[in-house]
Amino acid sequence: MHFTINGKAREAEPDIRASLLDLLREHLGLTGTKKGCDHGQCGACTVIVNGRRINSCLTLAVMHQDDDILTIEGLGSADDLHPMQAAFVQHDGFQCGYCTPGQICSAVAMLDEVKMGWPSHVTGHVSGDLTDIALTDAEISERMSGNLCRCSAYPNIVDAIRDVAKAGA
Repeated sequence: MHFTINGKAREAEPDIRASLLDLLREHLGLTGTKKGCDHGQCGACTVIVNGRRINSCLTLAVMHQDDDILTIEGLGSADDLHPMQAAFVQHDGFQCGYCTPGQICSAVAMLDEVKMGWPSHVTGHVSGDLTDIALTDAEISERMSGNLCRCSAYPNIVDAIRDVAKAGA
């Protein structure tokens, strides 16, 4: 099977029952995406598929053969950090670091959702111009609620996201 992962064509022959998470970690050696709960409840496995964030533990790899898959490894490198990665470092938005790749992928895709005017459950208005959604603490928290941080670095994560949003990255 052919996959496009982090902008590169990749081949693998996963079991048809393998999750996208298992394809990434076990077949392709992309271990930045973490296996947390394996039930879609923690967000540690969040990746971006065709511009949308998903829990890679809940979807079969074979469903994504023609999709554009972006993992934490594709966002940036140690020498050239993505703005969200740099903000997480600057604001100490991680402690143990286990949830960090999923948090960062989710935050990047979440800011794109805001730019497209997608409301959340706490967005103050859901009609008219939704391209000016205010990223309040409640708005960011709601949008990031699918990503758990067991170390409770939430205030720093929110600060990192807000800085990247202000910079327009």
